[in-house]
Amino acid sequence: MSKKKRIGILTSGGDCPGLNAIIRAVVKAANRKNWEVYGLPYGTDGFIHLAKGLCTPDELRLTTHGYDLPGHLQGIDILQFLSGSILGSLSKGDPQDPEIAQSILDGYERLGLDALIAIGGDGSLDIIYDLAQKGHWNFVAIPKTIDNDVPFTERSVGFDTAVDTVTHALYDLTFTAASHERVMIVQVMGRDAGHLALHAGIAGGADVILIPELVPHLSDQVVEGCCRQMADIRSTGRQFALIVLSEGVKNDNNGKEKYIGDYLANRINEQSHKLCENGLEEFCSLKNIDVRVTVLGHLQRSGTPSSSDRLIGTAFGIKAIELIEQEAYSRLVVWQHGGVYSQPLDQVIAVIRQCHRDNRCAYPVDPDGFMVQTARSLNIYLGDQHLPLSDLDPKPTSFQLAV
Repeated sequence: MSKKKRIGILTSGGDCPGLNAIIRAVVKAANRKNWEVYGLPYGTDGFIHLAKGLCTPDELRLTTHGYDLPGHLQGIDILQFLSGSILGSLSKGDPQDPEIAQSILDGYERLGLDALIAIGGDGSLDIIYDLAQKGHWNFVAIPKTIDNDVPFTERSVGFDTAVDTVTHALYDLTFTAASHERVMIVQVMGRDAGHLALHAGIAGGADVILIPELVPHLSDQVVEGCCRQMADIRSTGRQFALIVLSEGVKNDNNGKEKYIGDYLANRINEQSHKLCENGLEEFCSLKNIDVRVTVLGHLQRSGTPSSSDRLIGTAFGIKAIELIEQEAYSRLVVWQHGGVYSQPLDQVIAVIRQCHRDNRCAYPVDPDGFMVQTARSLNIYLGDQHLPLSDLDPKPTSFQLAV
């Protein structure tokens, strides 16, 4: 029988569907081993609360009956259906501040943990890894992000539900676009990675998908390609179209735009008029084109977790407990080839930090990958047909499967 352990769990960074499924799995798997589980409120801020005496260890303990509701719904099983994070995921304190970092380390010591499970994206895992090194924590990480850009894992918790959410939005917008003969631009999240835009765009019937890996910035050639796609569609008799645009795509000056969808809409209107006035009659059908923009925003982080996110989240939580039981620490739980494995965190963090220094995504869309080829086969305009290969981001890092 394994030694009784005392473990902590926290969620950090932006919330997403599936976090509570991970927490549920961790608590249920740990309770079977008679371990104690403590939930840290609001990421690493929970340790600061402990250090300042704002809460006690007993108040943070999670049990299988810690979330009973009135009536017949008992225990923690209902958590797998809930979005967001029951622990909260807000971290205000900057761990780079020595005083704040020390408070976090003091809080960890006060809790007396044998190990910590941290659920986060590339940025928050980088920060917590540094704290774990300073405090000599026994640390296991679980990847979650709707951007799906954590290296060494094919899937992060939250991505599948976000794809469903965007896909449903595209379905709904198709009918209002058709009713008013409009071009709908849907701006989706994806700071540096286009996985969400690409997957949802294909599933949602987009005519144009623009992602940072293929379209670093909205050059005249890219915008002209969008106009040509619209003109070709109208020549077939269909008067509406859908464009999915990742927020990570930059303007024609290679600068960030908070509302890049509005920027593209203006450029399409300007370019279509210019092309028509220059005697290219095929673009004159776009002269009075009505282009509207929808920014989905934080709706993409919400919604009931999909079955896939619940399954992967549950499998990740159980794998984290197994790693702790084996005392295999400083590892990232990953999804590879349809199974759950783990990867040394020093390798993961090294990739993340190098990519951040280079201002590129740690796990980008593969420009030659299956999903990109699928989009091309559907005649979806991806914007890169006009770009030289030197302008494209590098292929994703080649990952070796770990245990």
